[in-house]
Amino acid sequence: MSHTTFGVIVGNRGIFPGSLARDGRAEMLATLEKEGYYAICLTPEDTQFGSVETFSQATACAELFRRNADKIDGILVTLPNFGDERGVADAIRMSGLKVPVLVHAFPDSISQFDMKQRRDAFCGKMSVCSNLSQYNIPFTLTTKHTVAPDAPGFLNDLHNFAATCRVVRGMKNARFGAVGARPGPFNSVRYSEKLLEHSGITIDTMDMAEALARANKLSDGDALVQAKLRAIQGYTNTGGAPESSLLKMAKFAVVVEKWVEESHLVGTAVQCWSALQDIFGIVPCTVMSMMSNGLVPSACEVDVMGAIAMYALQLASGTPSAIVDWNNNYEDEDDKCVIFHCSNFPKHFYAGTTVMDTHEMLMINSGRENTWGTLQGKMKTGPVTFLRLSTDDVTGQLTAYAAEGESIADPAPTWGGIGVVQVPKLQELLHYICEKGFEHHVSVNLSSVGAGIVEALQKYLGWNVYAHEIRGVAAKH
Repeated sequence: MSHTTFGVIVGNRGIFPGSLARDGRAEMLATLEKEGYYAICLTPEDTQFGSVETFSQATACAELFRRNADKIDGILVTLPNFGDERGVADAIRMSGLKVPVLVHAFPDSISQFDMKQRRDAFCGKMSVCSNLSQYNIPFTLTTKHTVAPDAPGFLNDLHNFAATCRVVRGMKNARFGAVGARPGPFNSVRYSEKLLEHSGITIDTMDMAEALARANKLSDGDALVQAKLRAIQGYTNTGGAPESSLLKMAKFAVVVEKWVEESHLVGTAVQCWSALQDIFGIVPCTVMSMMSNGLVPSACEVDVMGAIAMYALQLASGTPSAIVDWNNNYEDEDDKCVIFHCSNFPKHFYAGTTVMDTHEMLMINSGRENTWGTLQGKMKTGPVTFLRLSTDDVTGQLTAYAAEGESIADPAPTWGGIGVVQVPKLQELLHYICEKGFEHHVSVNLSSVGAGIVEALQKYLGWNVYAHEIRGVAAKH
């Protein structure tokens, strides 16, 4: 994952001591550097203290940001003192940047209320936010109204904001691929390409017949096929899978990955059954797992919206995502359930080693010999973020829900990729999913990035998002 870069605006108001702006700038930039972020900010050679107060200083800041527009993921406004409300808003407006904005204010100490030390940023932050609202510039707030840059609470806010910035940048003009047609029984994964296109997300398609025709043209000895075969064998224990099946997987992978590269796609959704089994004789789970593990998420059953959600989670966390079914209750435990897929979980998700096997459901009709390719294993324990994206074609809205929980070690003896999760007020979430017509699939990531995801989708990208029990985020239906 590339480093996140912030354009930094240091607010100042001349009636307050200039040392506050000078020292506050240095403190904030030191915090960003320590946390691994890049900063683009005026220097003391550019303006007084490298801060923004007057219109000419705002113009200089805007020009600096314009020159670095391709690098800046978000703007951080920091107020070491009251700050000039117009200067901050003017700088952002004139920069032309349409990126997330975080507004931060330094705290005062009641022992330092004399005019040599007082900040009044508590008050100034409200004025800055008022102007940003008047300028129609969306912005993000820190959890505490005023907070020191080195405080744990601010560092958490900063990391959430960085996740928001990555999601916003990554989702703009993203391109996804759909391989094959939606399986007939799965009306639940229908979606609107036009609504996605209107929001800047493009869907490219490849017919399954075309994909298999290209795969059949590849010889067993093709250099790319042999390289992919070795990669598959090195990725997992291939169990009793015959080499003929592994070669077919390798050929299918070469075709799809070449298409992804040529079409500049960031993720795919694949018609994983039953044409592949009946016509070509494989299950593509391992191939899809390898793609997701390599940060090119691949979703089952042509669930394009699931693939997009996997990508959004990946952008926020920097780690691979998976797609699962909300699959089973867990005895009488209201806040626990079983999540499952056949499975194409990325290797990153598994607690131990994985083994390739056949698909226990599809082999009933397609035969064991035609269903090699699933990965069997148990999910790691730890924090989990859930995200489901959907298109409401009737209202013309992009909708979503996000939740956080824990993957836990409770046993669930079944085949496929399996996890037991605990989610606060899970029954309420399940009611919401059913009442709003959301799909049975949900994308998951082994992280706690819900706050950053919700802020990105809801505030900056315009999705209608329900946040379920995410710390620091108010639920909105």
